[in-house]
Amino acid sequence: MNSKAPIKLFLVDDDVLFLKSLELEFIEHSDFVVETYSTGELCIDNITENPDIVILDYHLDGIDKYAMNGIETLDKIKSFNPNISVIMLSSQDKIEVAVNCMHHKAFDYVIKSETSFMRLQKNIETIFKLKKMKNELIWYMDRM
Repeated sequence: MNSKAPIKLFLVDDDVLFLKSLELEFIEHSDFVVETYSTGELCIDNITENPDIVILDYHLDGIDKYAMNGIETLDKIKSFNPNISVIMLSSQDKIEVAVNCMHHKAFDYVIKSETSFMRLQKNIETIFKLKKMKNELIWYMDRM
């Protein structure tokens, strides 16, 4: 029996079909508790559940043109808890968009494509490796 708690993952995207397909990929291939949201506002309303990772669409105005965009949502997540890792996701293949996301403390920027699920999985593995290394370093430094 695995004693590790499953990873809590928030998926936030206004493209309902993409959101559902991504949710199904994560449920089928990994040990995740997945919650989906179609707006940044809904994500922020539930952020007190402290997800381990948020995968967040850059544009979130497909349903409501006045909805909070991905960068605004990212900023609110980071102001609530800077330790929540956020991976930005978008169909835009522009370096300026990626750089903007990184300036707002996103962990990475992934372009929506047929390989985006694999890239997201690799990012999640890297996030947990880095967290483990950070915790080990803190443990070591506390003993010095």
